[in-house]
Amino acid sequence: MLRKLRDDRRVSRERLGFAAGVSASYITHLESGAREHPTKQVIEALITFLDRVEPLAEAERRHLFDLAGLHDDTFPSVEELRDGISDDMRDSLVVHEPNPAAYVDTRWNVLVCNDSYAAAYPGLVEDVSILRWFFGNELSKRVMVEWEREASLTVDWLRGLIGQSGDTTWAGDLLEELGEYREFREMWTAGGTTYGRAEPRMLLRDSDSGSEYALDVRLYRVDYGRHPGHVQFFLGIRN
Repeated sequence: MLRKLRDDRRVSRERLGFAAGVSASYITHLESGAREHPTKQVIEALITFLDRVEPLAEAERRHLFDLAGLHDDTFPSVEELRDGISDDMRDSLVVHEPNPAAYVDTRWNVLVCNDSYAAAYPGLVEDVSILRWFFGNELSKRVMVEWEREASLTVDWLRGLIGQSGDTTWAGDLLEELGEYREFREMWTAGGTTYGRAEPRMLLRDSDSGSEYALDVRLYRVDYGRHPGHVQFFLGIRN
């Protein structure tokens, strides 16, 4: 990532190292992976100089911090997160009918959802992972009107998520599984990174009638006492 940003700006290792207060050999070690966890001060110095040459995108800036390991490494399992979903949280899903609503973790595994969510995304509850559903379940192409756009967004999101995660065993296993699909490999090779939707509109097709409709997608981080910061509330408001 650092080499790409440096090459895009035609900045040498020597120039970048001097500006950031480190040696050119240290930059080489960072780019080769020999220095996995630089300090926050070093990352800030690198970003400051690169940003001065040509502004970094917010996703690029955040991705550098994530890759440096400046994050919380722990992540509970799907089962642990599901066990912590209270009855009140489950009841809130029913209140939002007929709008699709669900609790998902920040790795986009479905924890619990209402009937409208299960109907809008057939097979997703069984697949658990939205990434597995996109590339391994043909039903996703049947109901996602802009399948390629939405699938590419999830792949870009996965790249950013892997940077956040200190324990990448889960990511290696998932990448090995998804790598069996040509479309995933092509989208992964494109190299994009994102941390959210640029706009909320999502187009779907009713699996029974075939009619198209739009959802205004909202995503809220849940103040979840047992595992704070790992659960999100998904709400799709039908238009």
